[in-house]
Amino acid sequence: MSETISGTCLCGLVTVTISKDAQDLGACHCKYCQKWAGGPFFELECGTQVEFTGEEHVKTFKSSAWAERGFCSECGSHLFIRDVRSGEYGISPGLFSGDNGFEFRRQVFIDHKPSYYSFSNETTNITSEFIYEHYPETRETKTDDD
Repeated sequence: MSETISGTCLCGLVTVTISKDAQDLGACHCKYCQKWAGGPFFELECGTQVEFTGEEHVKTFKSSAWAERGFCSECGSHLFIRDVRSGEYGISPGLFSGDNGFEFRRQVFIDHKPSYYSFSNETTNITSEFIYEHYPETRETKTDDD
């Protein structure tokens, strides 16, 4: 791995190390992320080059046919979403302290964003139909509020 940065969950039992090159920050507004994060889930695209210490405290939940979400079993901090096919991670940027130069570049499932919040950043806004067209495996057949 190239030069790295590390961050921790709230209680400090889990440390996540990623490449310092991981600067691509996005927000997902899908119904699953809203339920999990209480709003959008912010994630840094990190590929497969992610290292954890304190892995015995990392618990996962298979949230869809293609993804699992990881969290600290002690403090509940949201750590990641991972594509189970490719192994690629989206890591929660809140784990890292300070200004790491992350750039808020995109919002996905923008058409699922509730009206009670809005971001002023100029981002690429991607709809659910675009996602389903290009990644059909992400379409869930059962949703409770779509």
